[in-house]
Amino acid sequence: MNPSTLIGIVASVILLAVVLFYTAVDPSLFIDIPGLLVVLVGTMAATFISYPLSEVVRIFGLIGTVLRNEKLYTQDDIDELINISRLWIAGDIRAVEDALEEVHNPFLKTGVQLVIDMTPEEEILELLQWRISRMRAREHAEAQLFRVMASYAPAFGMIGTLIGLVNLMFLLGDGDITAIGQQMALALMTTFYGVLLSNLIFKPVAVKLERRTEQRVILMNMVLQGISMMSQKRGPAVMRETLNSFMAQYRDELNSDQALYDEQTEHLNS
Repeated sequence: MNPSTLIGIVASVILLAVVLFYTAVDPSLFIDIPGLLVVLVGTMAATFISYPLSEVVRIFGLIGTVLRNEKLYTQDDIDELINISRLWIAGDIRAVEDALEEVHNPFLKTGVQLVIDMTPEEEILELLQWRISRMRAREHAEAQLFRVMASYAPAFGMIGTLIGLVNLMFLLGDGDITAIGQQMALALMTTFYGVLLSNLIFKPVAVKLERRTEQRVILMNMVLQGISMMSQKRGPAVMRETLNSFMAQYRDELNSDQALYDEQTEHLNS
């Protein structure tokens, strides 16, 4: 499992358990199955209305992606590019094709195959850039799916609260303070569930997917740069230094962008 995801899950469970244990008169009062169903079923129903079935059914697979500890084999891709480029410069086409069979990155494999086929560099770059754009758009839509669900969950929490308040109105005439208090507590539980699901599941998953996409785009751009240099038959030493510098620069930019995003978010919340 992804370490940061595991830490977040454990921390959230411990936080909720401690808060309920020390503040709640009866922790079981926070278990309201009908209220939870209102939020979950309502959110899923609205999501099915908003998106095609083929996209909605991918939700569980995307959650699994967030839970997995996916690794980006950046150094392996650089080493494979350097090795294949060295063979390409030497003119050993057979060795290049054999090395290509061992490549696991389909994006890198496509680029190298285009170079071997003597495709003009401009056309190679155009095709690979199009694939990067398509990947970014597809994964952005996946993250946006969870952001939409994060907006629906609190709304259906409010709907559940309104239903509970309607039921509460029928008890006001009886004057039973205990029953009124219980109904008020149950009415507020759906809002609690909606806010909790939105900010503890849906939004974090969306942010995690967006972060993953940015890292994948950086790696693909690095491969794109390497393919371009291979097409130009640049020296392996120059290629290695260029690609390592490329990755270092993009990591710095990615970290600075994340820090700026966190600062803006904190400013908006304050």
